[in-house]
Amino acid sequence: MKLSHKNKTFTALLALLFGGAGLHRFYLHGLRDVWGWLHFASLVLSAGLLAQDPSRALLINTAPLVLSVLAACIETFVIGLMPDEKWDATYNAGSGRSSDTSWMVAVLMVLNLGYGATLMLIALARSFDLALTGGSYG
Repeated sequence: MKLSHKNKTFTALLALLFGGAGLHRFYLHGLRDVWGWLHFASLVLSAGLLAQDPSRALLINTAPLVLSVLAACIETFVIGLMPDEKWDATYNAGSGRSSDTSWMVAVLMVLNLGYGATLMLIALARSFDLALTGGSYG
């Protein structure tokens, strides 16, 4: 029985755009993936925290989601920088096809670097603002 072929570029795109919700994990491992559900739970938990006390600082309410998105940025790098041979051995062993990624994965890695670095700097700056000034700058 041939297994479905998992596209590395599509997986990296899913991780970049919807990694905080765990869609890339569900694409690779199916609905039984515990880490994918943990990503999804961070979304639900952040929504619950925001609904519970909207007056609390937004970074505190969305901290689980921010951590999930930062983890997804790292996962995007792991996916995109994995050699095609290792990708096929890990995810496409029974598909009968081999991967041949193109320049699009490199573009996704550059976008991920900018997105992840920006998110990390925003989270750090706001964390220090909340810790040192009590949030007086926003």
